[in-house]
Amino acid sequence: MDRGELAVAKFVSGYNCAQSVFFAFCDDVEVDKDKALKIACGFGAGMGRKEEVCGAVTGGVMVIGAKYGRGENDAQKETEITYVKTRELMNQFSQKYGSFICRQLLNGCDLSDDEGHKRYLENDYRNKICKPCVQSVVEILEGII
Repeated sequence: MDRGELAVAKFVSGYNCAQSVFFAFCDDVEVDKDKALKIACGFGAGMGRKEEVCGAVTGGVMVIGAKYGRGENDAQKETEITYVKTRELMNQFSQKYGSFICRQLLNGCDLSDDEGHKRYLENDYRNKICKPCVQSVVEILEGII
């Protein structure tokens, strides 16, 4: 199973978009899978259903940080590399979808209330919007890392 399939399978099994993307790269960035799922958990649905930056994108930013980010013994240049790759991810994603903001991607559907959640389910946004976003972030990451 490739990383895209792995991320989509994780998403379909009930994990959020951020968790699914980060999980698919755990072996590559040497992060414990269970710990990655916990770290990424609050970033789903645009950060705790606030519908800010798409969770798939934030999962991708976590992958970039885990691979290139600046640790305690690293130089400042690691931060710059991470920022460049983060912008590249966000730019490519927004070029494809018109935005990287969750509420815009979901056509204004409010995930924080019952009515919005019902709309999300009735319109099958999970499969029509979120699943392709998860797949796309993985593909973009594969091209930039």
